[in-house]
Amino acid sequence: KIFIQSRYAQELLAAFDRTLDAESISQFKKSISDLKTQPDQQWALASTWLNAVVQKQELGQLQRYIPEAAGNLISAIKLDASSSKLELEVSDLLGEHITIESQTLAFSVDEYLQKMHHHHTVTLPEYDDYLELRSQVMRTERSTLKLESFKAKPLSSFVRNRLVNESYLPLIGDNLAKQMGTVGESKRTDLMGLLMMISPPGYGKTTLMEYVANRLGLIFMKINCPALGHDVVSLDPQQAPNSTARQELEKINLAFEMGNNVMLYLDDIQHTHPEFLQKYISLCDGTRRIEGVWRGETKTYDMRGKKFCVVMAGNPYTESGEVFKVPDMLANRADIYNLGDILGGMEEQFALSYIENSLTSNAVLAPLATRDMQDVYKLVAMANGENIATTELNHQYSAAEINEISSVLQKLFSIQELILKVNQQYIASAAQADRYRTEPPFKLQGSYRNMNKMAEKVSAVMNQEEMMQLIEDHYLGESQLLTDGTEENLLKLAELRGNMTAEQEDRWNKIKDDFVRANALGGDDADGSTRIANQMINLVEGIVGGLDELKDSIETTSKQSTQAKNKHETKLAEQEAAKQAEQHAQANESLLEILKGIQESLSQLPEPVVEVVNTPSPKIINTLDVLAQSMEHSISPLIQSMEKKMDIDLRTLEKIQELTNKIENAKVVAAKATRTKKKSTRKTKK
Repeated sequence: KIFIQSRYAQELLAAFDRTLDAESISQFKKSISDLKTQPDQQWALASTWLNAVVQKQELGQLQRYIPEAAGNLISAIKLDASSSKLELEVSDLLGEHITIESQTLAFSVDEYLQKMHHHHTVTLPEYDDYLELRSQVMRTERSTLKLESFKAKPLSSFVRNRLVNESYLPLIGDNLAKQMGTVGESKRTDLMGLLMMISPPGYGKTTLMEYVANRLGLIFMKINCPALGHDVVSLDPQQAPNSTARQELEKINLAFEMGNNVMLYLDDIQHTHPEFLQKYISLCDGTRRIEGVWRGETKTYDMRGKKFCVVMAGNPYTESGEVFKVPDMLANRADIYNLGDILGGMEEQFALSYIENSLTSNAVLAPLATRDMQDVYKLVAMANGENIATTELNHQYSAAEINEISSVLQKLFSIQELILKVNQQYIASAAQADRYRTEPPFKLQGSYRNMNKMAEKVSAVMNQEEMMQLIEDHYLGESQLLTDGTEENLLKLAELRGNMTAEQEDRWNKIKDDFVRANALGGDDADGSTRIANQMINLVEGIVGGLDELKDSIETTSKQSTQAKNKHETKLAEQEAAKQAEQHAQANESLLEILKGIQESLSQLPEPVVEVVNTPSPKIINTLDVLAQSMEHSISPLIQSMEKKMDIDLRTLEKIQELTNKIENAKVVAAKATRTKKKSTRKTKK
């Protein structure tokens, strides 16, 4: 076989022969021969000699042909030289690369083949291994961090209605512009703020913000605050009381670590501790900084200039809302909006939003949600009796379809009217303090969720009686979870609906009276001493009020009596005086009956037996002193004052009786004079 040798290796071997003398060459060959059992040593020896020749003769361009020439020296095989050029130059190149010098690329065929072989046998397999390892790590971390849950996914039932377009989105947009900045020359540098939305459940707070995050391309980091609870006051996951709270804290710190394109959404913040909410004060002001914990190490996050916003949502109307407190400094930095309340000038849009949000729940109206919303508004107007031609609709509807849609919408209007009343009553009742209530709290809700539940059961063939039964059945089911508040809430609902029977009205009035009486004594949770103190206060206030009314009545009667006497209004004064006298007598009798009832109640109490075992505490002694002073300074003067008032009343009655007698005498005299005059007149006529 004939082996081919490159001409570049042949040139190197020729230079090797020229550089060394005969003795050196002989010594080199002897050394190679001595190492014939050690080819690696032969290769190293030949490469070293050739490398010395290249350096001595300054043949740097032949440096990479040393292995080929070394192999020739060791094997002593006859090789035929090839005249082919293995090195080429490509000139006039405009690109930039480390292999390009002065717009010229030096290209070597054998080097290229070596690199290509290394690339296929080493680089590509290692790169494939790297990709597989990276993919495995990402899958593991994705599963650990639950990244899929951070992607905003609006509900398919979300309807971008007029209320959202005309009210909510402008408000939200203004707030997010403060938090994340705007594009262009008007971009603010003092980014700050917080968006806080409150409402009863079922008004779409989370759905709305998830839709906004989706449209803005933000990571939707939703924090489930009920999982945190009122025990969590730190952002450190290691201090979490349980694994679920730890996971939520890790999500919060992950949002800080991401930094950009993140919406941090804290849902149901009424379940958290105020001290936990205080951690966000510095994040929501101009500094935009917050202290977090990432992988066990504390870290300060600076959000200035980053596309990062904070949104909090809460429901202060629930039982847990009693301990719901937003720190003043945090509330001062927040734009607060109540989605369950009607904004000024948005009454029409708010009422219409119930119909718009219930479209997807009803089988007949569901197709409208995917079409032009202008058709919905025109169909609503047609259902309200407006004369609108079907040709104005963008979609083609048959006459039967329009009749069915109009019938369903008209029935939804009845539900909408009641839902609005229930919603406003719920908010008004929830916002009222217990001590000022005159009736039990109203806990039935009128949210979008309630509207949707009833809308899905409405059909075009239902009559009015069936509609009323549908509403009653829905709220009857809702009230089952109110435990002891079921009856009063259903009675209040009947009052709102306007279909309360006489029996229900009597029962409702009795419940309200009992509630006011119990509330006056301090409520069901008040202890015995509190009830006694409240009862005494109410008694004193009632007696004082009755005496004040009696005093006013007496003064009014005296004035009227004086006026009647001066003006000689005999008949009118007599009737009014008798009426006032009767009222005074009834008032006195009622007051005496109340006092007798109190006396009898006190006399029926068992005789207290007191056995002093230890020295009474100073608090008990002070309480007894206060009660004694109260009896001395309030009840006793009250009785004395009452006696004086009764004396005044008796004297007044005597004066009135005297005046009445005089009036009766005057009537008798006037009657006699009239009869005498009539007799004389008849005689004259005869």
